[in-house]
Amino acid sequence: MAERPITLTIAALGGQGGGVLADWLTEIAEAEGYVAQSTSVPGVAQRTGATIYYLEFFPRAAAERAGRDPVMALMPASGDVDCVLASELAEAGRAVQRGLVTPDRTTLIASSHRTYAIGEKSAMGQGAADSEQLVDLVRSRAKRLVLFDMEETAERNQSVISSVLLGALCGSGVLPFRKQTFEEEIKKSGIAVKANLAAFEDACGRAQRGDGGFTGKTKPKLLQPVPAQARTPSLQPLLDRVRRLPAAAQGVVLEGARRTIDYQDPAYAALFLDRVEAIAALEAQSPADPASSALLESTARSLALWMTFEDTIRVADLKTRASRFIRVHDEIRADPGQLFGITEFMKPRVEEIAGTLPAGLGRWLLDSPRVCGWLGRWTGGKQIRTGTIRGFLVLHAVAGLKRWRRSTLRFKEENARIEAWLGQIERLAAGHYSLAVELARAQRLVKGYGETHERGWRNFSALVGQLGFLATRSDGASLLSRLQDAALADEEGHALAREIAALAN
Repeated sequence: MAERPITLTIAALGGQGGGVLADWLTEIAEAEGYVAQSTSVPGVAQRTGATIYYLEFFPRAAAERAGRDPVMALMPASGDVDCVLASELAEAGRAVQRGLVTPDRTTLIASSHRTYAIGEKSAMGQGAADSEQLVDLVRSRAKRLVLFDMEETAERNQSVISSVLLGALCGSGVLPFRKQTFEEEIKKSGIAVKANLAAFEDACGRAQRGDGGFTGKTKPKLLQPVPAQARTPSLQPLLDRVRRLPAAAQGVVLEGARRTIDYQDPAYAALFLDRVEAIAALEAQSPADPASSALLESTARSLALWMTFEDTIRVADLKTRASRFIRVHDEIRADPGQLFGITEFMKPRVEEIAGTLPAGLGRWLLDSPRVCGWLGRWTGGKQIRTGTIRGFLVLHAVAGLKRWRRSTLRFKEENARIEAWLGQIERLAAGHYSLAVELARAQRLVKGYGETHERGWRNFSALVGQLGFLATRSDGASLLSRLQDAALADEEGHALAREIAALAN
C-alpha cells in the first residue's frame, strides 16, 4: 500500500501567528526528514481576516525509494485531513462546516475561547454564536478532540497562541516528530524564546494528559452578593434602600445603582432607586404570583441601562479613563514603559452636538436648517489621538461636561421617554402583568447612539403603538415578545413591519 502524506490545516485569525506556526511546522518536518509543502488562502471577511493554512508532509526516504517526488495538494479536501488546528472556537466550527473535520480521520485541536465576529458584535440583539452548541458540534465530528482555553494559556505564560497550538499539536502525538525538534525550532526563532517555550510546554502537557476538559457548559455570571456596608458612609443610605427590596431583585438593583453612580453621581442613583421602589410597590399589589419579582427585575435591569444612555459625554469619559489605557496596554502586551498610541475614530453628527448643548440652545440648533447645514460640513470623520496631550484634553473636556449633563437636550429627551415608559408599565401592571413585563424587557431595543439609537427608538415606538391592541388579547405578552424578536431581526425594520401588518389582519 502506497504511503500517503500527513495532511494538516490551520485556521487562524489575523494577528494570531498562523503564518509563524505554519513556518515552524515546515521547518520541523524538514528537520525530521520529511518533504513539506505549505500553502495559504487569506480571508478578509471575518474579523481581522481568517486565513487557512494547508500543510502536507511526506517521508523523504519513501520518496527516494519510489524514485520521484511526491505530488501534493494545494488545498485541503473534504474527508482527507488528518489534523485541524483552530485558534478559536468558531473557527473550529467553520472547519467542521467545510467538511475538513471527519469522525473517521481528523484530530481537532482548538481553543475554547471566542473572538467575536463583526456580525456577532454588531447584531441588534444577542448575536453571539452559542458556545455550547459549537462544542457539541466539534465533539460530534472529530475523531479526537483536544480543546481548552489556549488564549488563557498564552496570556498566563506571556506568550502567543501559536506557541500554545504548537505545544498542543506536539502533545497530541498526531505528528511522528520528536518533541526536541519542536523545542529547537522555537529556540531558533530567537523571539520571546523563554515565554514561547513555557507556553509550548504547558500546552504539550495538557494535550498529553488529556486534561483540557472543556465541557461546553458555561457558568452564568452571578451577581455579587449585596454587602452590608457601603464603600463610604455617604453611600450607606443607598445601600440600605437596596437591601429593603425583595431579595430576588437586590443583586440587579445594586448593579444598577453602581452603574448610575459611575455614570453621573449618587443623586442620580437615588433617582434610580426612587423609580425602582415605585415598581416594587406595583409588584406587591399585582395579581401575579406574590413570590414573583419578574416585573421588578426586568424593569430595574432595563431602567439602569436606559438611565445610563450613551451620549457624547459618556463616550468621551470612557475613552479617557486610566483603566482603558491599562487595558489596551495589557491587550497589546506592551513592555513596562513602552510607548503606544490610541487613535479614536469618531463621526459626531449635528444631532449629537445639539444633544450635548443646553436644551434651549440644542432645540434652536435643530430647528435652524441653515445652521445645521453649515455645521454639518464640519462633522465628518475625525481621528483623535488620545495618547497625545491635545487629543486627550479634547475628549477630557467633553467628559468634563458631565456635571451639566442634566441640563442638556439629550438628557431631557431621554428622561421624558423614561418617564413615559414607566407610566405605561404602571398602567399595565394591575390588569396585564405579563404584558407589563414584556414592555419592561422591550427597552433592549433602545441602545447605542447615533443612527443605531434612532433605529432602536423607532422600533420601540412602533411596539408601544401596539400596546392598546395587545392589551385586548389574552396572548398579548407573547405577541409583544414576538414583535421584539422581529425588531431585532434586521436593521431596516422589514420583519417588524410584516409582523405588525399581520396583527392587523
